[in-house]
Amino acid sequence: MVTIKSKWILFGILVISAWVLGSAVQAGAETLKFKVYSYETKAESVPVDDVEGHTLNIRTRRAFCILENGEVATQSAVMLGDFIKQSGSSIAYTTITFSDGSSIISKAQGSIGPSAQRGTREIIKGTGRFEGIKGTGTGASKFLPVEKGEAGPKAIGELILTYTLPPK
Repeated sequence: MVTIKSKWILFGILVISAWVLGSAVQAGAETLKFKVYSYETKAESVPVDDVEGHTLNIRTRRAFCILENGEVATQSAVMLGDFIKQSGSSIAYTTITFSDGSSIISKAQGSIGPSAQRGTREIIKGTGRFEGIKGTGTGASKFLPVEKGEAGPKAIGELILTYTLPPK
């Protein structure tokens, strides 16, 4: 027969176990912080006839990344946007490639305006030293004015990824 006292003991063991396991996961989390300098390589825009200034966009961007620890990487991104008068929502898939060939692939969602963008991302895959990576990120960028001959604006931003890797 299960007594009330044994139920409380079992509950206490479960709470302590959850706390210990949760602490281990958080303690193993790592953070990558870096500056991103990006530029647009291709832009396609199609008008939508529902309201003035509504467009659907597909864009590709390249970037140079400088990590807080001095490491460098490149980034490529494909972005889909739904804009009304140059502001709206976006979804982007990005690949960050490091000098050793390792990469982190993520899906970002956010908002874009004429002068800035902000969003969150989910890491969906890693290669090389990032094989098995899981995590999330946040980022924000400011756009610079478009110069003659450019496909779109350059941007300067910051990105923070928080992740865990499987045990080796």
